[in-house]
Amino acid sequence: MTSVDKQKVANFLDITGDFLGSGYRSEPKDYQFEDTYIDITQAAAKPETSEDTIEKIADEIRACKDCALCEKRLNAAPGEGVSQPVVLVIGEGPGEDEDKQGRPFVGRAGQLLDKMLASIGLSRETNCFIANVVKCRPPDNRDPRPEETAACAHFLERQILILKPKFILIAGKIAAQTLLKTADSIGKMRGKFLNLAIGDSVFPTIATYHPAALLRSDEYKRPAWEDLKLLRSKIES
Repeated sequence: MTSVDKQKVANFLDITGDFLGSGYRSEPKDYQFEDTYIDITQAAAKPETSEDTIEKIADEIRACKDCALCEKRLNAAPGEGVSQPVVLVIGEGPGEDEDKQGRPFVGRAGQLLDKMLASIGLSRETNCFIANVVKCRPPDNRDPRPEETAACAHFLERQILILKPKFILIAGKIAAQTLLKTADSIGKMRGKFLNLAIGDSVFPTIATYHPAALLRSDEYKRPAWEDLKLLRSKIES
């Protein structure tokens, strides 16, 4: 604003004050204003924002010390895959091989998972992302405790919201019970699509047996295959 414009505004305010006060016009004042210039390029610039990314979350996970699992881990396993997956696969947590490599599902169960996904045209290299409920290995591969899954929950939720998968495949009882907030067995949960709500978004989700369970017992192979075929048909539709 120029000094002239400022003087006009001040005179108007003085006149208004005189009218509301005594009713008599006082002598005009010279306020000796200076010109003010605004750099419109700076005024129009948007403030910097810190965008959440998969890489940023991975860095946070590797540095995380929010629960006791950090004490004995070799490497956290944030997750891996494509940035816009058709399917997000979520397991329980890293095992020994995953702890050594800092990658999810790379041991025997992971190799079987890759074959299961390939059987319906899916792969972590082309159209999937693989993650876990907890990102550090529980000692002796025990089930993660509630406080441990709670400490990791915000990492997984942020990953889901950034990745925006078309579908979610949950592998195993612990992951399914944690995410779906239920005590039901996999036998009760599998064979159908359920809705997983994260924030304001809802993701079509199917739960099935963990690949490790298939390695232990042949009885789970047929129902797991049926779940995969159901997922494939849903993708195609």
